[in-house]
Amino acid sequence: MQTLVSVRDIVKRFPGTVALQDVSFDVKAGEVHVLLGENGAGKSTLMKILGGIYEPTSGSITLDGTEYEKLTPTLSADHGIRVIFQELSVIDYLSIEENLFVGKIPTTRRFGVSVVDRALMNAKAREAIERVGLRRSPRTLVGDLSISEKQQVEIAKALASDARLIIMDEPTSSLTDEEVGHLFKVIGELKRNGVGIVYISHKLKEIPIVGDRVSVLKDGKYVGTYDAKTTPTDKLVSYMVGREIVHGRPDSAEVERAQIVFSVRNLSSKDGLVNDVSFDLHRGEILGFAGLIGSGRSELMETIFGVRPRAAGELFLNGKPIEIESPYQAVKRGLAFVTEDRRNTGFFHNFSIEENISIVPFLRDTRRALSLGLIDRVKEKRFGSEYRERLRIRCASTTQNITELSGGNQQKAIIAKWLAAGCDLLIFDEPTRGIDIGAKAEIYQIMRELASAGRGILMVSSELPELLGVCDRIVVYKEGSIASILDNRDATEENIMQVATS
Repeated sequence: MQTLVSVRDIVKRFPGTVALQDVSFDVKAGEVHVLLGENGAGKSTLMKILGGIYEPTSGSITLDGTEYEKLTPTLSADHGIRVIFQELSVIDYLSIEENLFVGKIPTTRRFGVSVVDRALMNAKAREAIERVGLRRSPRTLVGDLSISEKQQVEIAKALASDARLIIMDEPTSSLTDEEVGHLFKVIGELKRNGVGIVYISHKLKEIPIVGDRVSVLKDGKYVGTYDAKTTPTDKLVSYMVGREIVHGRPDSAEVERAQIVFSVRNLSSKDGLVNDVSFDLHRGEILGFAGLIGSGRSELMETIFGVRPRAAGELFLNGKPIEIESPYQAVKRGLAFVTEDRRNTGFFHNFSIEENISIVPFLRDTRRALSLGLIDRVKEKRFGSEYRERLRIRCASTTQNITELSGGNQQKAIIAKWLAAGCDLLIFDEPTRGIDIGAKAEIYQIMRELASAGRGILMVSSELPELLGVCDRIVVYKEGSIASILDNRDATEENIMQVATS
């Protein structure tokens, strides 16, 4: 098979750290080359070098037989390289078809004047979104789409530009099983047409299904390339992390069901997306929420946290009724919310790591200090240092801007701000989306330690093996209401899905 791109001996240094060290990698036409590694292993850095966003410190890149020391975004695009980043880059206030043609709007001449060719845009957009299985009009505003639908728009954008090499960074992180199946069919079609795919995923079960070869990076270094169909998963894990991975919930974990930490009674939202929900959370328990995407699990958590207005219902924390009309009130009353969309609602982009970690403790413990600009810088640095070490946040310094971190380390910093605030109830909405297997295990362990210390943990996840491996009980949520609550010992992927889809 023809080699589309080859990188040799790539080194990339940032101030205080070496992100890549002597990495070699190639992708052939018509293959899916999976790239594995923990967050911070260098996968995203390598992809940004191929996309022309970063310049390598040394090494070479060969495209179509021509060797380059570095690429630019234009040069990369001219060679048919398209990068679909894990953090979505769609523009909410544009339509789907406008997003597909940003920077390359087709025009036609009418009465001697150049105008936008809306008919061509619409036709090509319909073809692209049909290929990815998106059931929307091309003229739908992207801001009206769900996260999974926005992910599909990103993939359609690459398809609409006649890409020869598509880099997919966690493309299934927001997709349902049905959407994942359709994506794999699209990838199969692209392979048959000679398109090369670089596929980055932390979902190890996907590797033998979609991959041909798999290359592993660890701490910025190339470990090796293996057959994706025949290499056992546990071997790949050992190459990635070099240690045994365990679940956050030991088989012997027992929960004291007599003590209730948090209760919800007859909760409904004003927009009708949450309907008469009641449940109890016991001390030492992690309560999981399963359901199809769109079932309303996130909307329930947003109603509890005061993001969505409440129409009816009561909340009780440690046996006492609490009133929450806004996220600010939720924070003041000791609630935490790790949202599913970390880029837009998880952290402050213009803040450092330590500033992001310390902002919620300051907000909870002071009344007017923040508004007056009175920040305890000593405490800020202490929080940053303490939680960098405790959660193993990989960074050169806690004074770095948080956007310089990998996705997994950003997530750790988000969790750190709520731990620093000493919150009594923590809501985790898709807490390990886009997180590598090693970081997942660490987050599971943090959650278990918090529950064992008497904190309340609510966990939303679209990964059924994750819920079964972490949670004590699982709420099956359907169409804005609770369909069933299953004990972990009685729950299986099959009976959860049966309840969710019946």
